[in-house]
Amino acid sequence: MIKPNHVLVLDTNKTPLIPCKPSMATMLLKSGKAAVYRRFPFVIILKKECTPSNLAQIELKIDPGSMTTGLALVQDDKVIWVAELNHRGSLIKKKLDSRRASRRLRRSRLRYRKPRFLNRTRPKGWLAPSLEHQVLTTLTWVKRLIKFAPVDSISMELVRFDTQKLEAPEISGIEYQQGELLGYEIREYLLEKWGRKCTYCSKENIPLQVEHIVPKAKNGSNRISNLCLACAKCNQKKGTQSIEQFLAKKPSLLKAILAQAKKPLRDAAVVNATRWQLFNSLKGTRLSVTTGTGGETKFNRQRFRLEKTHFYDAACVGQVDSLEVLSNQPLIITCKGHGGRQKAALNKYGYPIRYNPLKPIKGWQSGDLALDDRGNLGRVNPRSRSNSFNFTVFGQKAKSIHLKRLKRVHQKDGYTYAQ
Repeated sequence: MIKPNHVLVLDTNKTPLIPCKPSMATMLLKSGKAAVYRRFPFVIILKKECTPSNLAQIELKIDPGSMTTGLALVQDDKVIWVAELNHRGSLIKKKLDSRRASRRLRRSRLRYRKPRFLNRTRPKGWLAPSLEHQVLTTLTWVKRLIKFAPVDSISMELVRFDTQKLEAPEISGIEYQQGELLGYEIREYLLEKWGRKCTYCSKENIPLQVEHIVPKAKNGSNRISNLCLACAKCNQKKGTQSIEQFLAKKPSLLKAILAQAKKPLRDAAVVNATRWQLFNSLKGTRLSVTTGTGGETKFNRQRFRLEKTHFYDAACVGQVDSLEVLSNQPLIITCKGHGGRQKAALNKYGYPIRYNPLKPIKGWQSGDLALDDRGNLGRVNPRSRSNSFNFTVFGQKAKSIHLKRLKRVHQKDGYTYAQ
């Protein structure tokens, strides 16, 4: 059953109030007691002042990811608002590589310059632009939600995996190792590393067992590099055979498995590289910030029988005693950027072929959402030499329409949205 997000509410002084149900927001808008303040996220503003002294506080939960970050607002163990923030780190890296190649080609054609090295210094805590983007966009949405909802605390998944359990899973007799989370850290790591499928037959959506690449009967260790996942049938068939013997007739698969066993998780590396900078940035909000591990998140999600999604992971971050899902239709936020600052488009040799107009154009930018005089919602693409803009209604072809017939309802902010 689809349960839409609660609607964020402000009073006339722009003080955040407790989010309300969509039905309540509709009633307030129809009765004229409130107006639409913002489309994405959907926020209404009341036409009277309210006293926020008795407000129940809300916890903002974050599940950082290398490509997608989950966000959830939880009030009294009830999930009332969820979103998924899609980053564009890979696109940033691709554009930087293209710019660097173009610059080097142009310099080599114009003149020769002796190569120089070690002439740049990086400040402490430096991150690559693609990684810094993830921290900044996540922080942007944290501040935005704090502005529109009475958030009093933040909980984030600080570490994807517990390194103590990964480095020494065979330790026994320690209270830390004997809790309910025993084994969850290792299994979660292996599920991510081996793609949630059997290592030998590639079957998915079946129960998987932790399997030793070098069998314990042949002095195989419990180190993470010696563990993989296998279905019951493959695990029993392999038995105590060495992997070379078991896959003697599949040399390509053997080579791939041995390479993957030593390969670190790229996504985990990205999260580990940005986690502390994000954590320190969140502390700058002056709210209470708590943390949890990835294994703890998975344990909570399975305990409440929730499917594997980014927003459910966010709702399950940290210590959770009970959880009731009142919203399960996330706002899908995709980072698009504000457009390049490049004044000229280049050809394949790195020389300018045309110059781009300055933005905004007559107060409009490409990506603004507007309503036409017939009430259709669409995206605007302005023209610098005409008062008629391209207007694209979702699912239809673009058409030319005069700017006087358009009413802007959402100004471009560097993101696209979907439900």
